[in-house]
Amino acid sequence: MAVQPEGAPCWADAMFGDLEGAKRFYGEVLGWTFAEASAEFGNYTQASVNGKAVAAVAPPMPGQEGLSQWCLYFASREAAATAARIRENGGEVLMEPMQVGDFGTMCLARDPGGVVFGVWQAGTHEGFQATAEPGAYAWAEIFTREPDKSDAFFPAVFSYRQRDMEDGEMDFRIYDLGERSVLGRMRMGEDFPPEMQPYINVYFTVEDCDAAVARATGLGGVLRFGPMDTPFGRFAAISDPQGANFSVIDVTKTEGEMPKLTDVA
Repeated sequence: MAVQPEGAPCWADAMFGDLEGAKRFYGEVLGWTFAEASAEFGNYTQASVNGKAVAAVAPPMPGQEGLSQWCLYFASREAAATAARIRENGGEVLMEPMQVGDFGTMCLARDPGGVVFGVWQAGTHEGFQATAEPGAYAWAEIFTREPDKSDAFFPAVFSYRQRDMEDGEMDFRIYDLGERSVLGRMRMGEDFPPEMQPYINVYFTVEDCDAAVARATGLGGVLRFGPMDTPFGRFAAISDPQGANFSVIDVTKTEGEMPKLTDVA
């Protein structure tokens, strides 16, 4: 795939204390195969489906032991300039832009509401080599208790257009790049445990949502929500055995009409 436009989700990775356990789990649930770990880059290990890079897993960084969560990266033409915009709009840069060999330049940041995300300026590694096919990235949503902060921050940093979903039951917004919807934003309601931190929920494509849930729970994962039919596909929310949250979605099985979206002035 070509380098993604500024602000498009382009990569996902997660840190795991039990790296081999994570490989077994995601290998079984999503059909991933793994490259050799790179000692030069902290045993960062790329996952692939049919030879196409789809994500990566790595050991935790010092001080992050026991904290497993997927991190979504947004494409940037110049990571240093993106880091400056993050600060200018009330965000926090957790890791300054750092060149990773000739692969590219990465940065980690947090929005004013506590949502952690990554920035990736591509070098030889352009990001996802497959999307919206079994085992690959499908979609992502910001889960936050302070939606006004995210709605002010992310569009200012990445020039998103915003549209609200006309649904009286939940506060949900779509961020677009041009005519392409790239990210959702949902207010965390009372059904989210109070101790759960805001985060970006990453969806991976599967051929059969129910079968993927059965594989995940059989391997020690926890079903958090679903499976549920929607106009976008049949999906379920899962926590893996090490506590990392993610969702699976079968985009071929849809039900109902697409919701109406209203532009935000």
